[in-house]
Amino acid sequence: MLPLYAILIDGGFITKKLYERIGRHATADDICAECDRFHALPHLSNYELLRIYYYDAAPLSETVKAPVSKTPINLSLTERYKAAQSLHSSLVLRPYFALRMGQLSLSPDKWKMKPASARKLRREPRALDDADFVLDTQQKGVDLRIGMDMARLALRDMVRTVIVVTGDSDFVPAFKYVRREGVKVILDPMGQNVRPELKQHADIVLEAEPEICPPREIGAPEPAPARARRSADR
Repeated sequence: MLPLYAILIDGGFITKKLYERIGRHATADDICAECDRFHALPHLSNYELLRIYYYDAAPLSETVKAPVSKTPINLSLTERYKAAQSLHSSLVLRPYFALRMGQLSLSPDKWKMKPASARKLRREPRALDDADFVLDTQQKGVDLRIGMDMARLALRDMVRTVIVVTGDSDFVPAFKYVRREGVKVILDPMGQNVRPELKQHADIVLEAEPEICPPREIGAPEPAPARARRSADR
């Protein structure tokens, strides 16, 4: 049997990075295309995929008042809500995918000012409007599930390599733990400038931000391999 690997995806992170890259909400095809890119890595040429774990939280569906105008906003009717629901419903039916869902909640104040708006207001004071604010949400249980699954995969000797798609340095302890158990860690920060310690505790870091390419199903013809950096042995 070939050694196995697993892909663990921070859903909030990958959808944000894909939105920046392609200018729209990510679909299941976009996520599958990213996973197919990992399958083409030369480091995994002699490996077989066990499973793709996708971690996210269900979108908020409550009604809130806009911060300035106080106009009621039904979050279940927003484009973001519909895109998230469609993505989750599609991914759960794709081969090899397993969804791990946390919870999303609003802070007591519900809204926070956008950093860009704050900078502009300091330079040119003006009246506030609704567009200066964004919902202040907190995701709960997602990071915990990623860390627990990494530990479970390592302790049960289910995989020899994990690919983790994230930019969150909170996963440093999980990286250190699974590496001590003999599991290789490949980090894909999707071109984001992450804290050095996150890179230091990965065996391989995919450094280059991937180019935009048409979505493909897993198992389609392989794209050009992503450029990677191998960490020093620790």
